[in-house]
Amino acid sequence: MPSGVVGPPAAAATDTTTTNKNLSIVWFRRDLRVEDNPALSAGVRSGSVLAVFIWAPEEEGHYYPGRVSRWWLSQSLAHLDSSLRSLGAPLVTRRSFDSVSTLAQIIQSTGARSLFFNHLYDPLSLVRDHRLKEILTAQGVNVRSFNADLLYEPWEVNDENGCAFTTFAPFWNKCLSMPYDPAAPMLPPKRISSGDVSRCPADTLVFEDESERGSNALLARSWSPGWRNADRALTAFINGPLIDYSINRKKADGATTSLLSPHLHFGELSVRKVFHLVRIKQLVWANEGNKEGEESVNLFLKSIGLREYSRYLSFNHPCSHERPLLAHLRYFPWVVDEGYFKAWRQGRTGYPLVDAGMRELWATGWLHDRIRVVVSSFFVKVLQLPWRWGMKYFWDTLLDADLESDALGWQYISGTLPDGRDFDRIDNPQLEGYKFDPNGEYVRRWLPELARLPTSWIHHPWAAPETVLRAAGIELGSNYPLPIVEISAAKARLQEALTEMWQLEAASRAAMENGTEEGLGDSSEIPLIDFPQDLQMEVDHEPVRINSNNLNADRRHEDQMVPSMTASLVRVEEEVSVDVGNSAEVSRGEVPVNVNFTPVAQGEAMDQGGTQPDAIESTAESSSTWSERDGGLVPVWSPPTVSSHSEQFVADDTGTGSGGYLQRHPQSHQLMNWRQLSQSVTRNWEVENAVQPNAIG
Repeated sequence: MPSGVVGPPAAAATDTTTTNKNLSIVWFRRDLRVEDNPALSAGVRSGSVLAVFIWAPEEEGHYYPGRVSRWWLSQSLAHLDSSLRSLGAPLVTRRSFDSVSTLAQIIQSTGARSLFFNHLYDPLSLVRDHRLKEILTAQGVNVRSFNADLLYEPWEVNDENGCAFTTFAPFWNKCLSMPYDPAAPMLPPKRISSGDVSRCPADTLVFEDESERGSNALLARSWSPGWRNADRALTAFINGPLIDYSINRKKADGATTSLLSPHLHFGELSVRKVFHLVRIKQLVWANEGNKEGEESVNLFLKSIGLREYSRYLSFNHPCSHERPLLAHLRYFPWVVDEGYFKAWRQGRTGYPLVDAGMRELWATGWLHDRIRVVVSSFFVKVLQLPWRWGMKYFWDTLLDADLESDALGWQYISGTLPDGRDFDRIDNPQLEGYKFDPNGEYVRRWLPELARLPTSWIHHPWAAPETVLRAAGIELGSNYPLPIVEISAAKARLQEALTEMWQLEAASRAAMENGTEEGLGDSSEIPLIDFPQDLQMEVDHEPVRINSNNLNADRRHEDQMVPSMTASLVRVEEEVSVDVGNSAEVSRGEVPVNVNFTPVAQGEAMDQGGTQPDAIESTAESSSTWSERDGGLVPVWSPPTVSSHSEQFVADDTGTGSGGYLQRHPQSHQLMNWRQLSQSVTRNWEVENAVQPNAIG
């Protein structure tokens, strides 16, 4: 229910403002720590502090946090509250449906004159934070935001032409060769002068219901949320498994990754602290001539780089969580089969490594990064199900569900990134099993029905002799399923689907060049794919075809920026210039101060785990599309229409820019203020040499 805060009378509010001119609100979100927290440090320097956390999950639209993610958040908040109380200021928690309105009410009731918070980079947060700054600044409140989640802000890392990178390798190389090192982590404050919390009563937050408590109780046996526990986990990893990380990271049976991703997602751990401590270890091993240790550090830092890149990609391409970034792949004919989807999530595909992974995910909320790659690759390449279905299921079930990291991982696996996997590459789960679980121990742990099967048959029981199966107590098709799809059949069907995709893409290009509005290429006529209803997911749409067979230079360094968006997008008959050297057109300006974001009344439409690529050693192995819902508005970004290159980034499934979106969602007219923030940018995104990312854990 809404927080229901009622502000004091006008006179009282005036008196409070006078007496609390040094009071600052510090708004905690995914930065649940007191160490290396720039917003908290700014509040402490300014005077007294009121620490606030607002629980408004409805604002997340389709991505309402899953059970295990909510459990972690509840534990982390309790830990943070304890730490803040020991420093002198309790954490005030509020329940809300609109964070901006709630913050405005808190500021009115307490008389605070400053609001400090740390940046987030998903599209919903960018819009919400800009709206917040506009409203509160107009009321005379000092609003400042800081970088607490990245080594470098997305707008600080550009190529030689001042444009955003489109592939991971050059992006990460630029980060490692920046002329200035990432800021050193900040120490926690020694004490905090607390504001008058009586003017801002807290709400009791409920994160679980009775049916979830039993399952949640089991999580505490394996995980210890909280920033101090995160710090201990980091120290244990650096002084232990890190040195053998390059050797052991591919072993699925055991804790061979860092296990830091949930701590990083909720901001219990500073990525700058991770980076600095690991680099120090690297220097020590380099001086000792420890080549294996140096290799392990490089691989682990690459995973940190992939987490950085996931935010970078989300910032520069806000559609990346819901649409393929290579234009031609929007025409891929996904298989819309809820039976396949149910078998996959229940671990009943007939492929032991895939099934073991999915059962572990359901039971524990966790998956080794290599198993994430295996199950997601099987989902996309063998079953050819819409990748957003899988990403949404990961979001609902992973402890470290993270929108940006999950979008990067699933797009990489799906081949929808310029440096993603080749789309026609299918990994054989049998071979992957002997690669990542050579002794079959992982499979036996999660598939007890196969426990007595010899190792030589553990990853392909369908090929085992009948005598072996009988001895192991296995009856294929009864107590363990036969493969739901043969790999050879999947390869043949994938080739047919790719042929159809290229035909549709060619027809679209021809229609564009001829100025024809009709035809196969008009993606606005492609039937939309809903999320499966049996998961009680919020309805969303997959912008692909159903298978017919089935900067401003003087800007303050620490302030937030918004991604460049196109002002208006229409079909064009002539080829548009793609000169990336046109710096006057592509420079990113600061957020204008004269844009009116009208708050939306309650009841109207208002407004991140994942799979990490097997070469993307990513610390945020997690998973999770924005559109509008009664929780907030999210920008749906569309690039200008460009030439006939199929390898360019795309974001609007209609091909007609904002007009097509507004026809389908007329209530989102307020979104156009966001689109009008910046100039139209035209870029030629060409495929570079594929980088083989690695996933972290």
